[in-house]
Amino acid sequence: MDLTQKFDPNKTQLGVAPTAADLNRTQVIGGVGNRTQVMAPFDPLKTTAFTAATAFDGIQVKVTPGREATMANGPAREQFLLEITAGGGAGAAMGMAGTRTPMNLCLVIDRSGSMEGAPLEYAKQACNHVVDLLGPNDILSIVTFEEYVDVLMAPQRVTNKQPIKDGVSRLMPGNTTNLYDGLAMAAQQVGSTETQGRATRLVVLTDGDPTAGIKDFSALVNHAGEIKQRGITITFLGFGPDYNEELLAAMAKKAGGNYYYIPQPQLIPEVFRAELDKLMTASARGLNLTLKPARWVSMRAPELAMENQEVVIPLADLERGATITQVVDLEFKNHPLGWYRVCSGKLAYDDLGSGGTAITEEIDLVIEFTADAARYSQPQNPAVAGAAQVALASKVVEKTVMGLKTGAITAMGAMQELQKTQMLLASQGRTAEAQEVTMALRALQSGDASGAEKTLMGTMVNLDQGKSN
Repeated sequence: MDLTQKFDPNKTQLGVAPTAADLNRTQVIGGVGNRTQVMAPFDPLKTTAFTAATAFDGIQVKVTPGREATMANGPAREQFLLEITAGGGAGAAMGMAGTRTPMNLCLVIDRSGSMEGAPLEYAKQACNHVVDLLGPNDILSIVTFEEYVDVLMAPQRVTNKQPIKDGVSRLMPGNTTNLYDGLAMAAQQVGSTETQGRATRLVVLTDGDPTAGIKDFSALVNHAGEIKQRGITITFLGFGPDYNEELLAAMAKKAGGNYYYIPQPQLIPEVFRAELDKLMTASARGLNLTLKPARWVSMRAPELAMENQEVVIPLADLERGATITQVVDLEFKNHPLGWYRVCSGKLAYDDLGSGGTAITEEIDLVIEFTADAARYSQPQNPAVAGAAQVALASKVVEKTVMGLKTGAITAMGAMQELQKTQMLLASQGRTAEAQEVTMALRALQSGDASGAEKTLMGTMVNLDQGKSN
């Protein structure tokens, strides 16, 4: 058979393998502004990568197949690892990545009755700390909520800091907790001003379950998703023993933001600073990964999809130097011999390094189908195998948390599962998540199952995002 013959009506067959000269040649396939995307035609040996670069930052997408080749003329299954990395990590650490990202930030503070005393005082300190770190190019608004919602400060540039601090100092505790309306008002504040080229975020601090306004779990989670669709990401900070960790984690995941468990009030300012540090180095926002399996291909992860069915996967915002990993799990019915594009895709995002320019990068997943058993039976690429295990770890953690809540597993059984997960995460370089699991183990050992569950909810959100620094 002449493998260069294009017999595939969907144009997925790529023909014979490239020559050595092909592999050393790059192809300019597009550009936006001062940005040029360069991509090798395809690399049958290990990876395909392309980079879009600006003066300071860029997004690089690296595609790594699990094996060099897969089985032809029969059912097969292979995984691909996508690594989406924002450039400028080393430069940022050395002060070479340009000025920090300007922000359009709204602080959303719970001042219900349960926040009275130390929690509200530390929240005020945290707000003042944020004000100190912001400058004239940043836009800040502050919304507080209890039974009623108040706009403490409408969106404005941070030029005169003392009046803002004076307003924060006068905050007093109220009554019940109206989270839904607090979010709605905060999104209105952020959306009323210019967001082009800015890291746009709501940062919500709450210590309790919603007890006023709309309290339904699904309605609140969907509300967070609707705000995300308007280009506004939400981070949730849960404080104390009484807040609903399942709700806040689900909302953070739907809103594309971060989730933090704050066990002690004195840690509130520190957690605010950690979140602000991330925002200051934001490189890309509004990331959406679109994947479309080709003819004779179905997708099992990260979403279920049949051949030629397009799925869109929202991703978290990216800071400079951070990487989002996605494992694409594909099944093949009965491919003929040859090289095939088994899945096409694109990554769309707003590039904050170029003032919020909308960028779309094309992605191709390519693999050779062979009858050589010695080739398609090779062990899976360790990087792909490890990433797939990390992706599954989120499900293990979720099962453990739900088992603890329902009494389906004992604390001892949970610890045994978590110890295995901790070792896996540590071996794969997921240090932050491994430390969180260690904290949960210590909580369980001391009899604090609630604290363990709240910590593990954050681990689940982080693992689902697939983001690491």
